[in-house]
Amino acid sequence: MPTNWRGYEAAASAYYRVSTARQGKSGLGIEAQKAAVQHFAEAEGIDLIGQHVEVETGKGTDALDRRPELGRALAQARKAKCPVIVAKLDRLSRDVHFISGLMAQRVPFIVAELGTDADPFMLHLYAEKERALISTRTKAALAAKKAAGAKLGNPRAAEAAVKAHAANRAAADQFAANVLPIVRAIQASGLTTLREIADALNARGVRTARGGQWHSSTVHNLLARFANREP
Repeated sequence: MPTNWRGYEAAASAYYRVSTARQGKSGLGIEAQKAAVQHFAEAEGIDLIGQHVEVETGKGTDALDRRPELGRALAQARKAKCPVIVAKLDRLSRDVHFISGLMAQRVPFIVAELGTDADPFMLHLYAEKERALISTRTKAALAAKKAAGAKLGNPRAAEAAVKAHAANRAAADQFAANVLPIVRAIQASGLTTLREIADALNARGVRTARGGQWHSSTVHNLLARFANREP
């Protein structure tokens, strides 16, 4: 087995994904993914212990909430101590941050089109490259439409985006205002460094706006938000 598989069984849990319900019902893309994964598995002597088909609906608070089958594939692979295998990297995600989160699951991923020698760092690079290529193609297409005289953009969508941004900012300000008195009390007790404040907030069970743990950087951002507002 390749060195990046050391310690894992010659097995894998397969994961296939399409992005819309219509694609899922028609089988568009799924059969091609299955064929690629199965051909790769046969060539590498890998036993597919499970096959998980995802039709991502867009519902849920984050990407993993929208992908219950990916969660099941991860759980199966973790229990069997084997990788999750996909046909192409974009079947996991085009978002490098989402892929980073998957790497934290401590389950190895094998991308059939990249082969077994692509380590996690390479997956990050491929994701970033693919994202950049998509951005370049999108900009080129928009430039071509503009050159052809087409009017780009949706005024209502732009207005909605501005309102959403303002609402998000207001919510962030309100959250910070609620947490700031706790931070001031921690500082008054003699804990003044960013690290000390973060540890104190975590010890008190206070969560960040995203529901996570506090770090020096998040405490710094909180204090910076009010640096020019307090007398």
